[in-house]
Amino acid sequence: MKRLWEYEVNESLKEVTLNPVSRLDLIKYAGASGDFNPIHTIDEEALKSGLPGVIAHGMWTMGNLAKLFTPYYNEGFLEDYQIRFSNMVFLEDILTLKASIKEKNETDMLFQIYVINQHGENVLRGSVKFRFV
Repeated sequence: MKRLWEYEVNESLKEVTLNPVSRLDLIKYAGASGDFNPIHTIDEEALKSGLPGVIAHGMWTMGNLAKLFTPYYNEGFLEDYQIRFSNMVFLEDILTLKASIKEKNETDMLFQIYVINQHGENVLRGSVKFRFV
């Protein structure tokens, strides 16, 4: 496997496709995060709020981005995130995580990141700074 520092500007990391979003994923995340807003777990509450159904926590989606960098955990750490949520994530959505290198120097790399759903819609975009150790 290629080490992270061997990648060059404009190269992309291997995409990660998640299993379909499940209610159990969101219940577990609610417990771990303390975000018990019922729009994330209870259909009726989501509908009462004007949503078409339960939506994933934005931070659950963002947290999954770390999976792109898991193979490189021994090379450094994620130092900074800048994220913009652009669409909602629903139960059964299949998300693909993507990252390409925008900048690179001897101490860190800046990645452009995206999360795309099964319809090809961008649900999250932003940047991540990876710091080498």
